[in-house]
Amino acid sequence: MLFVTAAAAIPLTSVAAADWSKARTVTVVTLEYVFKPANLTFHQGVPYRLHIDNRGKETHEFTAPDFFKAVELRDAKPLNADRTEIVIQPGQHADLYFVAKQPGKYDLRCSDHDWAGMVGSITITP
Repeated sequence: MLFVTAAAAIPLTSVAAADWSKARTVTVVTLEYVFKPANLTFHQGVPYRLHIDNRGKETHEFTAPDFFKAVELRDAKPLNADRTEIVIQPGQHADLYFVAKQPGKYDLRCSDHDWAGMVGSITITP
Protein backbone atom coordinates (compact mmCIF):
# COMPACT_ATOMS: atom_id res chain seq x y z
CA MET A 1 0.00 0.00 0.00
CA LEU A 2 1.33 3.46 -0.95
CA PHE A 3 0.47 6.59 1.00
CA VAL A 4 1.06 10.05 -0.40
CA THR A 5 0.69 13.07 1.83
CA ALA A 6 -0.67 16.36 0.57
CA ALA A 7 2.67 18.02 1.33
CA ALA A 8 4.47 15.59 -0.96
CA ALA A 9 2.24 16.65 -3.85
CA ILE A 10 3.16 20.33 -3.55
CA PRO A 11 6.29 21.15 -5.54
CA LEU A 12 8.68 23.39 -3.65
CA THR A 13 10.52 25.88 -5.80
CA SER A 14 14.21 26.52 -5.34
CA VAL A 15 15.90 29.82 -6.16
CA ALA A 16 17.56 28.26 -9.20
CA ALA A 17 14.21 27.01 -10.57
CA ALA A 18 12.13 30.08 -9.69
CA ASP A 19 10.48 32.13 -12.43
CA TRP A 20 11.28 35.57 -11.00
CA SER A 21 9.00 37.30 -13.50
CA LYS A 22 6.11 35.66 -11.62
CA ALA A 23 7.37 36.33 -8.08
CA ARG A 24 4.65 37.53 -5.72
CA THR A 25 5.32 41.11 -4.64
CA VAL A 26 4.76 42.04 -1.02
CA THR A 27 5.24 45.72 -0.18
CA VAL A 28 6.10 46.99 3.28
CA VAL A 29 6.11 50.73 3.96
CA THR A 30 8.23 52.11 6.79
CA LEU A 31 7.28 55.32 8.56
CA GLU A 32 7.93 56.80 11.99
CA TYR A 33 7.50 54.37 13.88
CA VAL A 34 5.62 51.61 12.14
CA PHE A 35 5.77 48.92 9.48
CA LYS A 36 2.70 48.85 7.21
CA PRO A 37 1.73 46.06 7.33
CA ALA A 38 3.42 44.92 10.54
CA ASN A 39 2.50 41.25 10.14
CA LEU A 40 3.54 39.40 7.00
CA THR A 41 2.73 35.90 5.76
CA PHE A 42 4.65 33.98 3.11
CA HIS A 43 4.03 30.47 1.77
CA GLN A 44 6.76 27.84 1.71
CA GLY A 45 8.23 27.16 -1.72
CA VAL A 46 6.86 30.32 -3.34
CA PRO A 47 9.13 32.95 -4.93
CA TYR A 48 8.65 36.46 -3.55
CA ARG A 49 9.80 40.00 -4.14
CA LEU A 50 9.76 41.85 -0.82
CA HIS A 51 9.63 45.56 -1.63
CA ILE A 52 10.45 47.79 1.36
CA ASP A 53 9.67 51.49 0.85
CA ASN A 54 10.89 54.03 3.42
CA ARG A 55 8.41 56.92 3.29
CA GLY A 56 9.62 58.27 6.62
CA LYS A 57 12.09 61.00 7.44
CA GLU A 58 14.46 58.71 9.35
CA THR A 59 16.56 55.70 8.40
CA HIS A 60 14.75 52.45 9.18
CA GLU A 61 15.91 48.86 9.42
CA PHE A 62 13.95 45.74 8.47
CA THR A 63 15.62 43.52 11.08
CA ALA A 64 14.65 39.81 10.96
CA PRO A 65 17.75 37.61 11.35
CA ASP A 66 15.89 34.33 11.92
CA PHE A 67 13.60 34.98 8.96
CA PHE A 68 16.57 35.61 6.66
CA LYS A 69 17.99 32.22 7.73
CA ALA A 70 14.65 30.57 6.86
CA VAL A 71 14.60 31.69 3.21
CA GLU A 72 16.69 30.95 0.15
CA LEU A 73 17.91 34.27 -1.23
CA ARG A 74 18.24 35.07 -4.92
CA ASP A 75 20.79 37.76 -4.05
CA ALA A 76 21.87 38.83 -0.55
CA LYS A 77 23.04 42.28 -1.74
CA PRO A 78 20.16 44.21 -0.05
CA LEU A 79 21.15 42.73 3.35
CA ASN A 80 23.85 44.03 5.66
CA ALA A 81 27.12 42.06 5.96
CA ASP A 82 25.75 39.94 8.83
CA ARG A 83 22.59 39.11 6.84
CA THR A 84 20.41 40.25 9.74
CA GLU A 85 18.72 43.35 8.33
CA ILE A 86 17.99 45.62 5.39
CA VAL A 87 18.77 49.31 5.99
CA ILE A 88 16.58 51.75 4.07
CA GLN A 89 17.38 55.45 3.95
CA PRO A 90 14.56 58.06 3.90
CA GLY A 91 12.90 58.20 0.49
CA GLN A 92 14.65 55.01 -0.65
CA HIS A 93 13.45 51.46 -1.22
CA ALA A 94 14.95 47.97 -1.38
CA ASP A 95 13.88 44.73 -3.05
CA LEU A 96 14.72 41.28 -1.72
CA TYR A 97 13.96 38.23 -3.87
CA PHE A 98 13.64 34.93 -2.03
CA VAL A 99 11.89 31.58 -1.75
CA ALA A 100 10.43 30.86 1.71
CA LYS A 101 11.83 27.54 2.97
CA GLN A 102 11.37 26.99 6.73
CA PRO A 103 7.83 27.29 8.14
CA GLY A 104 7.56 29.19 11.40
CA LYS A 105 6.94 32.56 13.00
CA TYR A 106 9.75 35.12 13.05
CA ASP A 107 10.24 38.46 14.80
CA LEU A 108 10.48 41.66 12.80
CA ARG A 109 11.74 44.95 14.21
CA CYS A 110 13.44 48.17 13.32
CA SER A 111 16.66 47.88 15.30
CA ASP A 112 16.76 51.65 15.91
CA HIS A 113 13.07 52.13 16.71
CA ASP A 114 11.80 48.94 18.35
CA TRP A 115 11.67 50.88 21.63
CA ALA A 116 8.97 53.06 20.00
CA GLY A 117 6.90 50.04 18.97
CA MET A 118 8.26 49.54 15.47
CA VAL A 119 7.90 45.77 15.57
CA GLY A 120 6.00 43.07 13.74
CA SER A 121 6.04 39.41 12.80
CA ILE A 122 6.68 37.25 9.75
CA THR A 123 5.05 33.87 9.27
CA ILE A 124 6.03 31.22 6.75
CA THR A 125 3.23 28.69 6.26
CA PRO A 126 3.66 25.18 4.79
